[in-house]
Amino acid sequence: MAQGHITKRAVDALQVGATPQFLWDNEIKGFGLKLTPSGGRTYIFQYRMGGRASKVQRHTIGAHGAWTPDQARKEAKRLSHIVDRGEDPGFIKREKRHAAIDLAFSAYAERFIAEYLASEWKGGHELAAGLLRREAMPVLKDRPLTEIRRSDISTIMDRMADRPASRRNAFAALRRLLRWAVSRGDLPQSPMSEMEPPPAPVSRDRVLDDVELTVVWHAANKLGYPFSSFVRLLILTGQRREEVAGMTWAEVKRADGRWTIPAQRSKNGIAHDVPLSAQVIEILDAISKQQGNKRDVWPSSGYIITASGDKPARGFSVAKTRLNRFCTQMIKQLELTEFDKGELPSWRFHDLRRTCATGLQRLGVRFEVTEAVLNHLSGTRSGIAGVYQRHTWSEEKHAALTAWSSHVTSAVNKLGREDKLDK
Repeated sequence: MAQGHITKRAVDALQVGATPQFLWDNEIKGFGLKLTPSGGRTYIFQYRMGGRASKVQRHTIGAHGAWTPDQARKEAKRLSHIVDRGEDPGFIKREKRHAAIDLAFSAYAERFIAEYLASEWKGGHELAAGLLRREAMPVLKDRPLTEIRRSDISTIMDRMADRPASRRNAFAALRRLLRWAVSRGDLPQSPMSEMEPPPAPVSRDRVLDDVELTVVWHAANKLGYPFSSFVRLLILTGQRREEVAGMTWAEVKRADGRWTIPAQRSKNGIAHDVPLSAQVIEILDAISKQQGNKRDVWPSSGYIITASGDKPARGFSVAKTRLNRFCTQMIKQLELTEFDKGELPSWRFHDLRRTCATGLQRLGVRFEVTEAVLNHLSGTRSGIAGVYQRHTWSEEKHAALTAWSSHVTSAVNKLGREDKLDK
C-alpha cells in the first residue's frame, strides 16, 4: 500500500497492476487515489464512523482529470471536517441523490397524480393534475421537495392572481401533494402548513341569454372538431367541463339514449345518468362517422372529444380565446345591436352549465329534476332527504333535457340568419 503526497506527478507515476493499486496521502488521513487494472484513476476518501471497531466506509470524490489533485485534496479536507462533526458523508450523499432524483418536484408530482389523485381525489383529479402541470411544474421544475419554500408557493399563487378559482384549486392541489409527501416520510414538514389559502372566488351568476347562446353555438362551428362538438355538448347536456371532455364511447349507449358518467369521473363521486336528446345523438353520430365508423353505430371504446385519439382533448383556454374571437367577428358581421361593446360580456365554459340550469327553470322544470340533471347533492338530494328519497327522476330528466334541446334549437333558429352565422 503506497503512501505519499498526492500530486499530479505522483498520480501519473503509478503503474497499473493485476489488482487495484492505492496511493494514500500522508497529509490528510483517509485521502487516497485508486488505480484500477484498466487504468482508471479515482480520488477517494476513506473513513470510519464510531471509532476503530466500526466498519470502514469509502466515499468516491471523482475521476482524475475531471478532478485535479488540489481540488480532490480540498474536497477530502471538507469530508474530513464532516466526519469530525460526527456526520456521515455517505449518508449525506445518498440523501442529496434521493432529493435530486426521487424528490424532484416534477417527477414527484407525476407520481402523486398517478398514485393518489386518480384514486383519492374524486371528481376533481383531472383539474388538479392539470393545474399542477401547468402552474406548479414550470416554476418548481426539478427542485427537490426539501428545498421548496413558502416563497416558492407564493410565486405560483401570484402568477394566478387574475384567476381566483384556479388559484384556490392550485393551492389545494399543492397542499395535498405536500401533505402526501409528509405522510410517506419523504418530507419532514410541509412548507404550506401555516399558509392561509387564497380567498374563495366571488360566486358567479353569469347566465347567457338566448342571443348570446346563439352566437356561441354558431361560433363554435368555426372551432372545428373536437371543440365545436365539445361546446355544443356543454350547452345541451349541462354537465361539467371535465366530464364532457372525458366522455368515452363506453359510457354512452345509443339504443338507450343514455350517457353514464362513472363515479370516478363524477365530482361528487356518484355515478350519473344523463339522458341524450335527439340533438346530442345527432352530434355523437357525426363524431362517430368522422372517426371512421357507421353513422348510427357507435364504437365500444375510445374517447369522444379527442384530438389525438388516445386521450381527451385539452387546451380549453386556447379554445376559449379562439371562440371569443369568432363570437366577436359574428357580432360585428351581423351588426347585432344587443351588444353595446360589439362583443360578448365576459363568460366562462362553466357558465353554460348555469345557463342550462336556469333555462330548465324557465321552462317550468321542477327544481329537484334540475338538481338531478346536474347531479347536485344539495337540497332535496342531500342529508336525510337523500337517504330516503331514492327516485332517480330518469323519465323527468329525459323530458327536461329534451325540452331544453328544443329551446336551444328554437333560439338558434329564431335569429333567422343561420346561413350567415355558419359561414
